[in-house]
Amino acid sequence: MPSNDLLHRFLFDDCDIRGEIITLGDSYREVLSHNPQAPAIHRLLGEFLAAVGLLSSTLKFDGKIILQARGDGAISTIMAECNHHNSLRGIVRLHPEAELSDDLAQTGNLQQLLGNGVLVITIEPQRTENFGGKLERHQGIVPMDADNLAGCLEHYFQQSEQLATRIWFAANENTVSGFLVQALPQQLITNADDNRDKWETVIALADTIKQEELLELEHSTVLYRLFNEHPLRLFEPKALHFACSCSRERSASALLSIGKEEVEELLVERGSIDIDCQFCNQHYHFAADEIRQLLGGNVLH
Repeated sequence: MPSNDLLHRFLFDDCDIRGEIITLGDSYREVLSHNPQAPAIHRLLGEFLAAVGLLSSTLKFDGKIILQARGDGAISTIMAECNHHNSLRGIVRLHPEAELSDDLAQTGNLQQLLGNGVLVITIEPQRTENFGGKLERHQGIVPMDADNLAGCLEHYFQQSEQLATRIWFAANENTVSGFLVQALPQQLITNADDNRDKWETVIALADTIKQEELLELEHSTVLYRLFNEHPLRLFEPKALHFACSCSRERSASALLSIGKEEVEELLVERGSIDIDCQFCNQHYHFAADEIRQLLGGNVLH
């Protein structure tokens, strides 16, 4: 597969415009294998994965970026995250009573699948201390005022970052691609009118991209087809992969966080406790003796 699980950044040398292009194959299919859903839901989950891959280039510290939406439609929760190790994971959950029509299952868009909902970008540092200062967890609300994820993110960048941004996604059952072009803050040495004219030209060219080109061609080929008459710098790619951050230790911590009394009740009722990771389906079994040790040996059983 061309450019499988790669993110390329690029920069125009004659104006204040940057871009990124991402293609996910193996990692995307791994996420889908843990989320058996209808084709339209798979494609939307793919777009979320491509989006966090594109946004991950903004991480300047150890941490992760999370894109999550909750709604009252067929989808109750959809989420994707990418961390500074370039690890991707994602999940989608439907409302228990959700009924998907054939049309919605095949061609439903963001608003049709989520209904009334909220979309949130979270940047979460791994450490709270860095060079003597605190790194704060940051959340931004993304208005769901477009029927697709690309439109919602474009509006977010325009309103929150004051950066003109265009995004394109393409997805099928095997591959998902994302393409971002963004105007950078104007430099003192550049001309505003010239930048504006070049932005309009770049976007007009980018708008000619076809979904099959994004999904099937090497990144360098896509960029050459679009911008071969413009000086463009293509940087070394970043490789991404599927990985889940779950572990037996984290599952034990989660178990402790629900409270000693609740854990004791579960143990009396079941004799042991099992935890399944929603992201990768990893199964963690905790016997009574292990839980006694976790809780200091005072568990009733």
